[in-house]
Amino acid sequence: MTQVLRMWPLLTATHRYDKSISTRHRGQGEIIEAPILAYLIETTQGRILYDVGCDYGKIVDPTQRARHYDPQTFAFGAPDMREDQRLPSHLARLGLSPADIDVVFLGHLHFDHAGGLCEVCSAEVHVQHDEMQAARSGLDPAYFADDFAGDHRWKTMRGEYDLLPGVRAISSPGHTAGHMSLWVELPRGAPVILCGDAADLEENLRDEVAPGICWQDREDQAIASIRKLKALAAREQAMLWPNHDLAFWKSLRHFPEFHD
Repeated sequence: MTQVLRMWPLLTATHRYDKSISTRHRGQGEIIEAPILAYLIETTQGRILYDVGCDYGKIVDPTQRARHYDPQTFAFGAPDMREDQRLPSHLARLGLSPADIDVVFLGHLHFDHAGGLCEVCSAEVHVQHDEMQAARSGLDPAYFADDFAGDHRWKTMRGEYDLLPGVRAISSPGHTAGHMSLWVELPRGAPVILCGDAADLEENLRDEVAPGICWQDREDQAIASIRKLKALAAREQAMLWPNHDLAFWKSLRHFPEFHD
């Protein structure tokens, strides 16, 4: 029986970029607005965050912004992020603080998913071994090395595993070397598969289109992960939640409302 009680999608920032970053070989020249999300999962054993968004300081501090989001070396541009979108602000609205987060589960270590680690420094942090190795390689500019260089309580994992009954780590590499999606079994209704960046948009799932960015150009691996998630959802009658789809995000219950 699931130990999940409820789940909140948290809008931590928005990002405008060329659609081809989300859909490989299509959408060039079309600018989309994408939500940058984290998910707060309350369970009978504590609270889990799936992803933590961006580092606010790197966006609002002019010196840090110039260094990390230099348009000459970083094609994505900086996201738009407000003070009230930071994790401590979301948590405060629930009467919580970052110290109330027990586990951070990182789908991958790109800047818009791992940057907010600095806000929840006391939590245990789950990440895949292959993901950490790739992030430290310097081969992908979407990894900001200082996002994950701190003295965190790392729990480096290999492959799929249960965090607790009702929450399972699902391997979905391709976008990055150690990308993980998350199975969440809510108390009511269908289970949810948080795709992470295995599927930015519903289009990725519908048309089986790889993300625009694939680790070492492993488009085949990214498509295999999409098909794996779709097969799992069909078999278990679960819902697939894409990660950067503005229209899909608008269809969800908005904070402080929750899904249960």
